[in-house]
Amino acid sequence: MIADNNGNAAAYFVERHRTTSYADKAVFIEGDGKNRQLSYAELATESDKLADLYQRCGVRREQRAALLLLDTIEYPVIFWGSLKAGVIPIALNTLLATEVYQSILADSRATVLFVSQPLLDVIAPALSRCPELQHVFVVGDEKSEHHSYASEIASCQPTAMLNVSPDETAFWLYSSGSTGKPKGVRHSHSSMQFTAETYGRQVLGIEHDDTLFSIAKIFFAYGLGNTMTFPMSVGATAVLMSGRPTPDAVLSIINQQKPSIFCGVPTFYAALVAHLESHPEKIDTPLRRCISAGEALPENVGNGWQAITGCEILDGVGSTEMLHIFLSNQAGDVQYGTSGFAVPGYEIRLVDEHGAEVSVGEVGELLVNGASAASDYWNQRDKSRATFEGIWTRTGDKYEKAADGRMIYCGRTDDMFKVSGIWVSPFEVEQALGSHENVLEAAVVPALDDQQLEKPKAFVVLKNAVDEAATEALKDELKAHVQEQIGKWKYPRWIELVADLPKTATGKIQRFKLRD
Repeated sequence: MIADNNGNAAAYFVERHRTTSYADKAVFIEGDGKNRQLSYAELATESDKLADLYQRCGVRREQRAALLLLDTIEYPVIFWGSLKAGVIPIALNTLLATEVYQSILADSRATVLFVSQPLLDVIAPALSRCPELQHVFVVGDEKSEHHSYASEIASCQPTAMLNVSPDETAFWLYSSGSTGKPKGVRHSHSSMQFTAETYGRQVLGIEHDDTLFSIAKIFFAYGLGNTMTFPMSVGATAVLMSGRPTPDAVLSIINQQKPSIFCGVPTFYAALVAHLESHPEKIDTPLRRCISAGEALPENVGNGWQAITGCEILDGVGSTEMLHIFLSNQAGDVQYGTSGFAVPGYEIRLVDEHGAEVSVGEVGELLVNGASAASDYWNQRDKSRATFEGIWTRTGDKYEKAADGRMIYCGRTDDMFKVSGIWVSPFEVEQALGSHENVLEAAVVPALDDQQLEKPKAFVVLKNAVDEAATEALKDELKAHVQEQIGKWKYPRWIELVADLPKTATGKIQRFKLRD
């Protein structure tokens, strides 16, 4: 399965491209102004130097290296070079607070940190409180008290790639923290190729001449697959964006780099649709395929995007634990408001609280079986046992199975609640609110009424502000709109207008914060 019988993921994704006709083709292009490029041959050579760097620092096989890096061409060099050396890279969220970084560094016991210079000030106060951390390499031009990555790697010599078992731990990702403290998720070398051969080849359909642009960053499991796994599996090109994605910045990169595949998340698609509806700019390059994950895509957003661009969005569901998308709509068979069918190569089940299969039209928790599943959560045995049950992984998502077999998202297990003894799907209410012309996005959580019974409460972000005098009238209009769309008993009894919703760095709404 892996080239040259070496279970190291870098053998398949990096080394085999040395001898292809596209060795000199750009694998990565920095799209936000710098336009630096890295070819497949350069990636292979530069990543070979990491083993020498680690040896000089006394870093041994299976020790951990934390990567707090912006999406620049140094990121894949360090990531793949670590795999070649048998050192385990840990991709860190670039938008966390100092205290969270300290917790993750202490939890992982990383001995090396690679950090982009613009992020150094945030993590610097935590470094002295992490005794396991021995070496810090700064990626960027600014001088600091730490090692300069560019200077150090320039004097390193290429070293042969390590031969490993495909079942060995290759890298860690920390969960997004949508339900609390991030957890270290450990993935093996074989996982990435499995996602490439399932979702990448059979759903995304990526080809050698594609250029892919993902606004989800590499530290996010979704972004890791989009930006590295899938393009590198076929010799395609990926566009990197190191800065914060805004509609203006993303549209500029799309029009300059002309990607054929665009990968977004629901909240950003909603922002792009709203922007394009109110501005004269347009996407002047044909998009062959668009995909979405992170949260379920509202029907109105999918229809709005397709009307503007002419390209449908393949909405899918994945998780950090499963590495990428395992449930998805298919090209030419998109039904917005559903998550489609299981990706070929994966099995899914819907079960009730007793583990029994639920019938069509009933709500159950989604379980998935696939070879990309993580090994476990680092140092969290109870949570590992509760999530990884033999070949099955509990997703924590509630779904309803339609008569044709499509899966309809209802909400996180912790987000679901009952009204008058009947399950309410927060996502269904949110979709109904989102179909109103003045709603940008919404989040629904349970709240207690005067009789201490749970009823829906909605937090709503508007496309256009309304004056105070019109606020109550708009809230009544939104309640009536939901009643007309999905039923009188499901409407939100309370509506709070807010400027934004609490989210993880990957765009997931943190409903537990709204409940609190």
